[in-house]
Amino acid sequence: MRVFLLHAPAGTDPAHYLQLTLQPDLFGSWELLLESGPVGGRARLRRLQFSDEAEARAAFDKARDAELRRGYQIT
Repeated sequence: MRVFLLHAPAGTDPAHYLQLTLQPDLFGSWELLLESGPVGGRARLRRLQFSDEAEARAAFDKARDAELRRGYQIT
């Protein structure tokens, strides 16, 4: 599961993006990857591990909803 969010602030500030990716790993657990940064700039990658899919999906939904409240839009 993957979602790409974009935040375009007013003024001369660059737009920022956030990509959330939820995927199983080779050992039966789940990873939530959060890649973020300014568009065209250096990205930051965070990786969170979860033991089961339900817990990982809840973290995915929580992260997505938090960024939507901050003004990001799904593209």
